Amino acid sequence: MALAAKELNDKTPDQLREQLVALKKEAFNLRFQQATGQLENTARMRSVRRDVARINTILNQKAAAAAGTEA
Repeated sequence: MALAAKELNDKTPDQLREQLVALKKEAFNLRFQQATGQLENTARMRSVRRDVARINTILNQKAAAAAGTEA
């Protein structure tokens, strides 16, 4: 289940950071499963990495917009 950028844009930065922490934990668990040979859905690792990147991008966009309005 990939996250849509439109859905993420509607969230507050705090909500995005919480989701980012959850995704990073999931990525860690997936790496652990892969190392022990228990990972069944290898495509999930790719989607989690991309979701993390998507959230980071939106957080950076929001920070840039906030900095632009203050100046």
